[in-house]
Amino acid sequence: MQTTSHLLMIRPAHFGYNVETAGNNAFQQEPKGGQAEAVAISEAAKREFDGLANELAKAGVQLHVVEDTPQPIKPDAVFPNNWVSFHQDGKVFTWPMFSPLRRAERREEIIHELARQFELRERIHLEYFEQKNLFLEGTGSLILDREHKIAYACRSVRTDEQVLDEFCRIQSYQKCLFDAIDARGVPVYHTNVMMALGNRLAVICLQAVREEQQRRNLLQLLEETGKELLDISLEQMGYFVGNMLEVKNTRDEPFWVMSQSAWNSLQNRQRKLLENSGQILYADLHTIEAYGGGSARCMLAELFCPIRSV
Repeated sequence: MQTTSHLLMIRPAHFGYNVETAGNNAFQQEPKGGQAEAVAISEAAKREFDGLANELAKAGVQLHVVEDTPQPIKPDAVFPNNWVSFHQDGKVFTWPMFSPLRRAERREEIIHELARQFELRERIHLEYFEQKNLFLEGTGSLILDREHKIAYACRSVRTDEQVLDEFCRIQSYQKCLFDAIDARGVPVYHTNVMMALGNRLAVICLQAVREEQQRRNLLQLLEETGKELLDISLEQMGYFVGNMLEVKNTRDEPFWVMSQSAWNSLQNRQRKLLENSGQILYADLHTIEAYGGGSARCMLAELFCPIRSV
């Protein structure tokens, strides 16, 4: 399966600007106010989280919502897909994180609770790479073609080839590593802000891949695996168009999930391409996007592990 109807979401307790991640996340904006603004940002993020979760629930997607713990403070807890991933063979990976502040997001009790409903057959701990200052931040760093076992990844300080090779070895995946640069010449920090992969459609910002051979390799793989291409611009990438996710509901109906800013920046022909492969679901996430530097896809950790029989 390329898509799932089960998603893990973490409702943030203290969402905010993380100075440790801002150095290589060009999407983040630094707030200019003091404590009062920080509180307002945190409360707005909770409302935005609830808005997206409500839209998903109304669509029939099965959500597993967990409350963030008040302590320690974790400003990016709303983005669980970076620290954990759940796979169809029952493996659960925990990932090496660039920001020391974000490593507290790894919560074993969440995994233990999910084990009541899902068959979590094997734990793979890759966080030991943090001791070597090598990082790979889950399905932020990796865009997985689960059917064809291809791991797409754009190289950055948060996406290291050595860790990628270890994942590909464990899961018998083929890697497709490339370099991606934004409009200001800054390396793209996470692959999932410039690329998304569904059953039939690949969303990608080819402008960001400036090396011609890398671009050719990408296009060849996508063509060989039967993906229709939705090419987005660098400007659209800045509105988080690349940060969308295809999911399905309990009736096996596909949905493309994104933010309102992403949907607003799409052209009519691009919207039609998306609508041909799934229904559209979007929510206002402007606070989370501005201060967290991530959007809808980052907020969703897919649960692919087998469901326990009753």
